[in-house]
Amino acid sequence: MSTTGIELKTRRRGLADAVELVSSMRFAISLLTIISIAAMIGTVLKQNEPMPNYVNQFGPFWFEVFHKLGLYAVYSAWWFLLILTFLILSTGLCIARNGPKMIKDMRSWRENVREVSLRNFHHKAEWTSALPRADLARQTVARLADAGYSAKIVDKGHGTLVAAKKGAANKLGYIFAHSSIIIILLGGMLDSDLPIRFQLWFMGKTPFAGSGVIAEIPAQHRLGLANPTFRGNTMIPEGQSSNVAIIPQASGVLVQDLPFTILLKKFTIDFYSTGMPKLFASDVVIRDHETGKTFPATIKVNEPLIYKGVAMYQSSFEDGGSKLKLTGFPMAGTDSKAFPLAGEVNAATDLKRGDEQYSVEWTGFRPFNVENIGGQDTRAVTKGESLNDQFAASLDKHSGSAAKNANNKDLKNVGPSVQYKLRDKTGQAREYQNYMQPVTVDGAQVFLAGMRVSPSDPFSFLRIPADDNFSVREWMRLRAALADPALRQLAAERYAKRAIPPDASTDALALAAQLEQSSAKTLAIFAGDGKQGGFVAVSEFIGSLKVPQEEQRKAANIFLKMLNGTLWELWQAARARDGEAAVTADDNHARFLQLATNALSDSFFYGAPVYLQLDEFVEIKASVLQVSRSPGKNVVYLGCLFLVLGVFSMFYIRERRLWVWLGDGENGQGSQALMAMSTQRKTLDFEHEFNDMKAKLPQSA
Repeated sequence: MSTTGIELKTRRRGLADAVELVSSMRFAISLLTIISIAAMIGTVLKQNEPMPNYVNQFGPFWFEVFHKLGLYAVYSAWWFLLILTFLILSTGLCIARNGPKMIKDMRSWRENVREVSLRNFHHKAEWTSALPRADLARQTVARLADAGYSAKIVDKGHGTLVAAKKGAANKLGYIFAHSSIIIILLGGMLDSDLPIRFQLWFMGKTPFAGSGVIAEIPAQHRLGLANPTFRGNTMIPEGQSSNVAIIPQASGVLVQDLPFTILLKKFTIDFYSTGMPKLFASDVVIRDHETGKTFPATIKVNEPLIYKGVAMYQSSFEDGGSKLKLTGFPMAGTDSKAFPLAGEVNAATDLKRGDEQYSVEWTGFRPFNVENIGGQDTRAVTKGESLNDQFAASLDKHSGSAAKNANNKDLKNVGPSVQYKLRDKTGQAREYQNYMQPVTVDGAQVFLAGMRVSPSDPFSFLRIPADDNFSVREWMRLRAALADPALRQLAAERYAKRAIPPDASTDALALAAQLEQSSAKTLAIFAGDGKQGGFVAVSEFIGSLKVPQEEQRKAANIFLKMLNGTLWELWQAARARDGEAAVTADDNHARFLQLATNALSDSFFYGAPVYLQLDEFVEIKASVLQVSRSPGKNVVYLGCLFLVLGVFSMFYIRERRLWVWLGDGENGQGSQALMAMSTQRKTLDFEHEFNDMKAKLPQSA
């Protein structure tokens, strides 16, 4: 079989070359290779994601390059559809060129063969028989039929030819396999977004890029019930209904009207111990708009509901607008007074702090979180490192992912969490994730408060230690006190008095004044006083001292001891100001102060004016269903059936041809027989079959 295409007999050489190229096998194989590469790109690169996700992933330059190439929607790109069209045309021309020849060959008995040519076959045998030629021919046909061959007797005048064939359906394999490519591609194009693009190009439909109530979206952004094919999503909170599907587009969305309404009665979800979803299903009620008929159904993963040609698949789940009650704590200034705040997931709440106006955009809520809370967490000074490196490493341990450590896995359910974006008046926003309950990390109870600047970044967690009442109020009291210069001065005085009693000598009292001044400066450096504070500020101050490195280490140890002592006095002074009794100086409170100091240092990177702690919630789940109409699905199934039949026909059906030339014996007595046999693939099975046929065909009367 030639790999060249159809050769037209025309004076237009360009037309002839084009037809030959398009109908050739090499052209079809090249197109299949390109489609395979495109399919790999479409598999590796997530398709039809929101454009900002691609900008964050690839950057502005490569985003534009990939956007121009249509890689974000490969299967609906104009060049991909053009390749499919040419492949259909090329494969159709291949069938048109070779199909009639193959069918003709299947029906042919190849009865023009001569006795001389049969003697040149590799597989041949001769014998004599006492039967007359006509009787021997009939008996040969009968035995060939018994072996599964179709046979025909051809009178050649001076001899009789018995032509037989078996496995001629092998040729159908080529036709079926090539036809399956056309059928599958046609089915795929039927299920593509070509009908939607046609409506965008010629019927005035445009994507909707705004926001608002779906029922109020104008008609030019909606697709009617007659739309032959679509694939979209609909999110339905529990107790609510939907009669549309949302089809994402590069510049917005299209709204697809459905011929029925889906009411979500209940959404059920079950999890593995690792926190991964194990089962989720939607109990729905379908109401037909035309007949008013209603019926209940359950949609599960891999168990879709199909009604009126529209398939509804369980795709995923989201929050359907859970009701949240939170307590806000100031994270800047001397104010430590908490305030209540309420919110609803997928909505926004206004927040005013002083002269600044913010918007809290509630993006998510999880009723439980399975996290890996194993890990090591120390702040020991390591020898051989600069103070900057030591403080940076210490900071990294407390500002990294507090709930994940690849070296020590300890999966625990750490309770509910809320996720939100805090957006200022300029439109800039940071994203936060706060856990409702304290989490045990390295033997201590801490509240995890995550922050990230970009959605592509992982959360960095601030660890706020829980106080004796398992709340953040003591830490918030200490944070506000650190920002108060008067309380810092009072804490420095108390620290100096505790270190050097009032009845000490004159020299000791002078030393106490110096100690008070140094401790006040220590707190001021750690507090930042409007600049960057925490351990970074301490590291920069010590690094600025014009002393040898070993002296810097001694200074660092003294500085940290002084900081620890003055923070303890600052804590007690803040409690006394609020009318609270002093805390007992024991190991538990010392551990709390150590964790609180670490959290105070990390809080300078938190970047939020408030910390929001979740107090109460009413969870409302929402089911995300993929809704699709796929008229090409059955066409693709038919093409797959043809492909299976074609492949099995080509690989497992072997065409065999057999001829028996019968001539008269000597002196007109009996018959002379010459058998020859051929096949396209010579295998051991063919050798056995040839030997069986030699034994089966009549040798003598």
